[in-house]
Amino acid sequence: MRLKIFLTGPCIFFITAFCQSQTELDAIMMNKTQFCSGLQYTHSSWKNYWEGELKRENLNLGKVTTQSVMYMANYGITDNLNVMVGAPYIWTNPSAGTMSGMSGIQDIAAFVKWRAYQKKIGKGKLSLFAIGGISTPLSDYVIDFLPFSIGLGSTNLTARGMADYLIGKINITASAAYIRRGNVELDRDSYFDTELHLTNEVKMPDAAQYQLRAGYRGKYLLAEGLLTNWTTLGGFDIPRNSMPFPSNKMNNTTVGGYVKYTIKQHTNLSLLGSANFTVAGRNMGQANTYSAGAFYAFYFGKGHKK
Repeated sequence: MRLKIFLTGPCIFFITAFCQSQTELDAIMMNKTQFCSGLQYTHSSWKNYWEGELKRENLNLGKVTTQSVMYMANYGITDNLNVMVGAPYIWTNPSAGTMSGMSGIQDIAAFVKWRAYQKKIGKGKLSLFAIGGISTPLSDYVIDFLPFSIGLGSTNLTARGMADYLIGKINITASAAYIRRGNVELDRDSYFDTELHLTNEVKMPDAAQYQLRAGYRGKYLLAEGLLTNWTTLGGFDIPRNSMPFPSNKMNNTTVGGYVKYTIKQHTNLSLLGSANFTVAGRNMGQANTYSAGAFYAFYFGKGHKK
C-alpha cells in the first residue's frame, strides 16, 4: 500500500492517489478491522523536458532529481469500505548550475474507497467502486520556484470511478478521476502568465486522470502493468526559455509496472516495488521514477478472519 506521487516536473504535483496495493487506484480492499501502514521511498529524475510541445534540455540544471519518503495507512471499516491517509517528506536538487533544491513536508491526503457493486459475470467477477478524497498542504512551502518546489500548494478534491474484472487470478482494472483544485497564493503582489495580474492569487486549472492496469493477482504475489494519463483541464504553456508556473498546463502519459510480495512465513509483512517511465508530456520532465516500500498489516478487535 502506498500513495502515488507524480514527481515528473519540470513541475512537481501531488496527485492524491494511494498506489498499487489496497489503494485509491486499485481494486484490492482491506478486510474489516484490518489496519495496514508502512513507508515508501521514491526516486524520480529527468534531464529532458517538454516546454509546451517542444522537447528540450536545460544545461543550466543538468539532471533534476526528486526524492521522497512517505508514510501511509489504510483501515478497513468494513470489507467494502476503506479509509486511507498519507503524507510525504520531499527533497529536490539539480546536478548542475547555481540553483539549489528545496525540501519539506508536502501535502496530507485522505481517501474513502467504497466497493459499491460486485457480481459474477461470465467466467469472471465484476466489481464497481466509488472513491472520494481530499489533499491539502501540511507546511507553508514555496510554490513559485519550479521545478524545485516540492508541490503546487493547492487543496484538491478528487472523485473517481473504477471498474475491475477478475478471471481466476488475472485482472483488468480501469478508472477515471476528476480533480478539483483550489486557488493558490504567491509570495508576491503581482504576476504575469498570459497577461498581467495585480494580485497574489492564482487560479489553478482542474485536472483529469485515467488509468488502465492489468496483471496477476495471486495469494502472495501481485504483479501489474500500468498505463496512466494526467491531463490538465486548462492552463497555459511555459513561455520559451522561462521557468514553469503553478498554473501551467501539465500533461503526461506514463507506462510502468508494480510488484507486491507478501511474505509466506509472515503474512502480515509485504514488500513492494514499482517503476514508471514518462512516454509523452507537455510542460513536464521526461522522468524515470522508481519506488520501494514495506508495509505491515494487523487486525483490531477479536474474531477477525485471517
